Amino acid sequence: MTTDEIRLRVLVVDDDQAIREALSRTLEKFGYEVVLAEDGQAGLDRLREGEIHILLADLQMPKLSGQELLKAAKTIAPDVEVIVITGHGTVEDAVEAMKDGAYDFITKPFKRVQLERTIRRAAEKQALALQNRRLQARLDELQGAGSIVGTSPVMLRTLELVRQVAPSTATVLIQGESGTGKELIADAIHHGSPRREQAFVKVNCAALPEHLLESELFGHERGAFTGAVARKEGRFELAHGGTLFMDEIGDIGVAMQAKLLRVLQSGEFERVGGTRTLKVDVRLVAATNTDLAGLVREKRFREDLYYRLNVITIQLPTLRERREDIPLLAHHFLRQYAAKNAKPLGGFTEEAMDLLQTYNWPGNVRELENAIERAVVLTRSDLITPVDLPETLVRSDQAARHLVISVGTPLEEVEDRLIDETLRYTKGDKTLAAKLLGIATRTIYRRIKGETEPPATA
Repeated sequence: MTTDEIRLRVLVVDDDQAIREALSRTLEKFGYEVVLAEDGQAGLDRLREGEIHILLADLQMPKLSGQELLKAAKTIAPDVEVIVITGHGTVEDAVEAMKDGAYDFITKPFKRVQLERTIRRAAEKQALALQNRRLQARLDELQGAGSIVGTSPVMLRTLELVRQVAPSTATVLIQGESGTGKELIADAIHHGSPRREQAFVKVNCAALPEHLLESELFGHERGAFTGAVARKEGRFELAHGGTLFMDEIGDIGVAMQAKLLRVLQSGEFERVGGTRTLKVDVRLVAATNTDLAGLVREKRFREDLYYRLNVITIQLPTLRERREDIPLLAHHFLRQYAAKNAKPLGGFTEEAMDLLQTYNWPGNVRELENAIERAVVLTRSDLITPVDLPETLVRSDQAARHLVISVGTPLEEVEDRLIDETLRYTKGDKTLAAKLLGIATRTIYRRIKGETEPPATA
């Protein structure tokens, strides 16, 4: 959200009517909504009504001074940015006001340029705070409903598929790049199923050599191998009546694939070193970041097991494919790690959020989480800035922002190339591209051949 997307309301408090009216006319020309109050007490009364974003107050006023109004404002409406006006007093008074929480000060007689610059900076800070608060509120809604963080169209379609398959008994195969959240989806499937009160057991197939994986899955009898000093129940037994999540299932060997196929077909198996056949009722959810169909073609994965696993497939989108979710995810991780590290943080600067939204994220959500945790630990301010983010993000951004144009290139061609490169940089996000270029989104639609601007919604 920028200052162009919301009309901020400025409360002007001054006992001089001429100054109030002059400020009102000027601020309205800047695009702000203006509310006037003739003295400190009237200003305080209006502030109590709410919906004020910036307070512009004279220091010397009857009934209630600007200094007293500032202190009251920080109690009643701590999020309001306060700018004090000093003329009759001294600059020292204004400096004292800033120590009490004022954002800035201007001196009488003030110049239009000075006023515009000061108000604009306060407005940008206020708009950023509003954006952060709205994202936090949206997070509260999502997490209050027990939902996975994500509202992009591709993620909503994925979550709808999860809701459809969760109540069934069907085996589910979750595919996606590393770091896309496959375990979270498996957890959502289990907790959306009738088995939610039973065990949800996990095993990472890639973390165990095959001889240990067999014991982990099926258990073993005492004396089955060196070190087997007691009977051990396997993951299938532990998951009886519930759900077993097998992550990185594409990494299991061919011999183990045959044993897994038998369990999926009949629910039966024997412990390692055992002779008694055990039967279990387990729903299997498997996940992989490899192309199982390709492994089947290469004869490295059993075709019959593949079809047993592939009853329902959920393909998780990469973070690159759901960039709309980056602000929500970033705030989610910010809140999580700020609480963990006891650091009260308000959000991200606009520049930092731009970096997060334009980076390619090869490590997906896991990489984003690590970047935010790092930023929370390193930041020295109440907002995450580009300085706090990993150097890889900054270097990627700098490389993506360079465009070489030969001298003598026609201006129209320069503009077209700049739009094309910016769209490539934003991965086709026209709204973000327009924001970076400082132009209206409709301008981009007009310059792209064959595309029309989407109709406005009410």
